Amino acid sequence: MPSRHQPVLMDPVLDALQPRRGGFFVDATVGGGGHAHAVLSASSDVRLLAIDRDAQALERARQRLEEFGDRVQFAHAPFSAIESLVEEAGLGPVAGILADFGVSSDQIDDRDRGFSFQQDGPLDMRMDRTLQKTSAAVLLANASEDEIEKWLRVYGEERFSRRVANAIIKQRRFGPLLRTSQLADLVARTIPGGRSGHNPATRTFQALRIAVNRELDEIDAFLHAAPRLLAPGGRLAVISFHSLEDRLAKHSFRNEARGGEFENLIPRGTVATQSEMRANPRSRSARLRALERSSVGDAN
Repeated sequence: MPSRHQPVLMDPVLDALQPRRGGFFVDATVGGGGHAHAVLSASSDVRLLAIDRDAQALERARQRLEEFGDRVQFAHAPFSAIESLVEEAGLGPVAGILADFGVSSDQIDDRDRGFSFQQDGPLDMRMDRTLQKTSAAVLLANASEDEIEKWLRVYGEERFSRRVANAIIKQRRFGPLLRTSQLADLVARTIPGGRSGHNPATRTFQALRIAVNRELDEIDAFLHAAPRLLAPGGRLAVISFHSLEDRLAKHSFRNEARGGEFENLIPRGTVATQSEMRANPRSRSARLRALERSSVGDAN
């Protein structure tokens, strides 16, 4: 099916990457191909490496970007592998790199993927179901109470992490948690409701998704490798959707800028306008940061 995902912060992303100048670009999380399409459309001199660890998303991107022919290469891989993927592509120094750390609407709205507590489905949450063996259900079936509590506290910033972890362990005596509705109901029975419109299971689902996909480790590896791939004047742009992701990006860009080789282009980050938030509510938590390689050193 065509992608239903609406890319966020499109104009700020294009301002940050400046694809009109042409060159070799990387979309490290191509998803439905929205940002990639805009980058490729900016100039006929743009070539793009489209990466995604989700095979379904990559197929949607292939269909969306088919019109650009051999100007696009595709790679089914996590973005932590960007260094080797760029080397294999053999397209020269990188003019721009984009990574969107969020979960796409296509993933959230597909009940079979198990990312959402708003509809019943298998408790899965794997970004790459072809290579990843451990689903959220398997993770919860085998983890200790202390491990679950740590994921909830650190990755979900859940105030009631111990209470929820204990409830999950007790539930295992009666049978495994296999469905998203089971987990959402368990959390709702265990902790007080959140603020208006905020489901009490939100933080638990976020924490488990991060744990299943080792998302923070992936982001950390990506942020370490990506700046070194930029050509002089090349730019790296990242979009975060929660404080843990944004904190990693903020600290990484700040540290890179201290060395003098890079410039932190948006120190405070850019967020969606009110009009974009009204049109696309999922853009409300998005924040864009950008880094530019300013030296004339070795770009490899």
